[in-house]
Amino acid sequence: MEEKIISILDDYNEAIKDYKGENMMADGLLDSFELIGIVSDLEEEFDIEIDAKYVVTKNFANKDAVVALVKQLVG
Repeated sequence: MEEKIISILDDYNEAIKDYKGENMMADGLLDSFELIGIVSDLEEEFDIEIDAKYVVTKNFANKDAVVALVKQLVG
């Protein structure tokens, strides 16, 4: 699961897999359009719904945060 999530993130920006910061958007790795694409791709890949309340900086701070979010939503 983690490898697939990282692969999806990598499709948007290869630098994400090595990013160690805490705010990919503020640091210029993602913009809002890419974030929407990532959310859509994750929903489709894992057959989940990522409610708007989960689309916050904390859950998309870095690859580890995204992996944790998806694992939580998958169950």
